[in-house]
Amino acid sequence: MYYVVVIATFATMGLALVRALLGPSVYDRVLAVNMFGTKTVLVLIVIAFLYGRPDFLDLAMAYALINFVGVLAVLVFFRTRAQREPTETKGKD
Repeated sequence: MYYVVVIATFATMGLALVRALLGPSVYDRVLAVNMFGTKTVLVLIVIAFLYGRPDFLDLAMAYALINFVGVLAVLVFFRTRAQREPTETKGKD
């Protein structure tokens, strides 16, 4: 049963990867990368349960925090870039 969960999670990770590569907007791509990271945490947790390795849970939690902080950093970067663009184009006229 758990192997089916891992296979289904890998399938959704593949779909998220496709969305990250082909997404219509930057925010769709960031959301897809965030979902990919969340699914990676889920796979690590399932593997930790299957092999009886609770130390993998620490890795999963660390990866979840890195994923969260990374997505926030990327979104702040794109927000500040979007706020800066109109002022740069007005100065060139």
